[in-house]
Amino acid sequence: MKSRTIYLIGILLLISLCLKAGYAKEEKDDDENNKKTNKKGVTYDGTSLIINGKRELLYSGSVHYPRSTPDMWPSIIEKARVGRLNTIQTYVFWNVHEPEQGKWDFKGRFDLVKFIKLIHEKGLYVTIRLGPFIQAEWNHGGLPVWLREVPDVYFRTDNEPFKEHTERYVRKILGILKEEKLFASQGGPIILGQIENEYNAVRLAYKENGERYIKWAANLVESMNLGIPWVMCKQDNAPGNIINACNGRHCGDTFPGPKRPDMPSLWTENWTTQFRVFGDPTTNRRSEDIAFAVSRFFSKNGSHVNYYMYHGGTNFGRTSAHFVTTRYYDHAPLDEYGMEKDPKYGHLKHVHRALELCKKALLWGHPRFKKLGPDTEVRYYEQPGTNVCAAFLANNNTREPNTVKFKGQKFVLPSRSISILPDCKTVVYNTAQIVAQHSWRNFVKSEKNSKGLKFDMYSENVPSKLEGDTLIPGELYYLTKDKTDYAWYTTSIKIKEDDLPDKKGVKTILRVASLGHAAIVYVNGEYVGNKHGSHEMKSFVFKKPVKLKPGDNHISILGVLTGFPDSGSYMEKRFAGPRGASIKGLKSGERDLTENNHWGHLAGLEGEKKEVYTEQGSKKVKWVKNGERKPLTWYKVTHTCQLGKH
Repeated sequence: MKSRTIYLIGILLLISLCLKAGYAKEEKDDDENNKKTNKKGVTYDGTSLIINGKRELLYSGSVHYPRSTPDMWPSIIEKARVGRLNTIQTYVFWNVHEPEQGKWDFKGRFDLVKFIKLIHEKGLYVTIRLGPFIQAEWNHGGLPVWLREVPDVYFRTDNEPFKEHTERYVRKILGILKEEKLFASQGGPIILGQIENEYNAVRLAYKENGERYIKWAANLVESMNLGIPWVMCKQDNAPGNIINACNGRHCGDTFPGPKRPDMPSLWTENWTTQFRVFGDPTTNRRSEDIAFAVSRFFSKNGSHVNYYMYHGGTNFGRTSAHFVTTRYYDHAPLDEYGMEKDPKYGHLKHVHRALELCKKALLWGHPRFKKLGPDTEVRYYEQPGTNVCAAFLANNNTREPNTVKFKGQKFVLPSRSISILPDCKTVVYNTAQIVAQHSWRNFVKSEKNSKGLKFDMYSENVPSKLEGDTLIPGELYYLTKDKTDYAWYTTSIKIKEDDLPDKKGVKTILRVASLGHAAIVYVNGEYVGNKHGSHEMKSFVFKKPVKLKPGDNHISILGVLTGFPDSGSYMEKRFAGPRGASIKGLKSGERDLTENNHWGHLAGLEGEKKEVYTEQGSKKVKWVKNGERKPLTWYKVTHTCQLGKH
């Protein structure tokens, strides 16, 4: 394996030296042209983006600033650069920047300007995906939760309240970036922007109002004249000069191309793996498949690919969408902690290097296509009158290797692979042949650090009778307001002794129908059970026998959220929490508790309000050693970390 690695590097260096003179001349021509026009900013044609007068092939990776810490940013950006990326893509997260209406936050993990400036310092470009809706498996798809309470609001449609707040947000963010001179037209790194996100998925639900909204959003950003092109991904009917772009795993085959011949072919999301939701097994996309897809896209006139994600990171705090785990895209080229995930990281670095050797042919050559056999083909680019030529030999057979003949030479192609020939003669890279190193990561319990740990416990009281304020259970999203994931529901029922079942085997059953996401149920202060939904089916029905007594019986339900929704139409009308409750098995028949009882509500847990998870907050409650374990218990331990030898 080591000798093959050295052999590949040697070929890459040889081809690089052979083509260096040609590249230098082309770059000199670009520089001279730029000096003549003195034009800053980004334009485009049917071949590529043209940045400050210079054509570029763009290898981009998604890195989201709130999903890592500022201390991690320089290392992540540097590793992306070493991985031969020249662009970083990020969403802008409206709900972290404006958690309360009119109150803005750009500190710490939310320091967008600092993040972009660090990228610029490394010599990389930046693409911003502004939203307002981003999805991103992020809480509420990036939309602030307070928007739900704006009177008469409907999200992502031709709705005046939504457009008013969206325009205020868009102008705020773009104004800050412009003031910091971060757009390419100002000498900064931002070369491309995206407004909205995958709107085709909801377009039919909003009909004509959706079409008007998309045109309005496009006009809004274009009217600001920031000197960069704007895109809409998965939006075939992108209005005006907005470029339509592709999201998916195989855009070289699934993307019909840009809507106009004078627009470049851009791939805004090449999914490097799959995000995790609770209950799902680990999934991973093979490095060979990603490399094949990238090579195919560039061989078919693609000029920009973005890996979603290149570094996934962590959904800190309560930022995950419903049922999405805190570990985000851990099998990306850079894992959750920012470490290289090989062979994916190394294999993609090599494909970027190989494509860069083809740059002159791809950007200035004429495309050619030829079938070489039933499952084989070649796509190549030549510049007439010169020796500039780059070829992509493809074997689409998923099981068998194939031997092909091209320009008088024979080439062996592994199954489902593409060989890249920057001079149409020499194979410098094959998508199925991995010469990058392999690495893995293990989590091993430290006996030294775990030995002798003793936990103190603090158990919360279960509220039995909150002041009743409604005749039906309150809506859980509204009660929590994105400040907590928990809310108590309490009601009481008076039972006559002669109404209780006296026959053997007959039990009283408590039934609670919930729209999600989970519930913990108590009767008369005693734990009865719990139930939860899933990412695919949020709603569920809790149904268990309960022990009732003559007189007053108190029912307490702790409603639990796993995050707000992040996709789909009419998000402002999504609901969660208990929607109906009844008692079965009484002699008098089923007793409905939904509309005949008063319900009391209390958002949040006592431990949250007292911040018992902090050093100061932990002093506000009484901790017990080796106490009785209850369902609502906080645990505390003092831990001194001892680092092992490396």
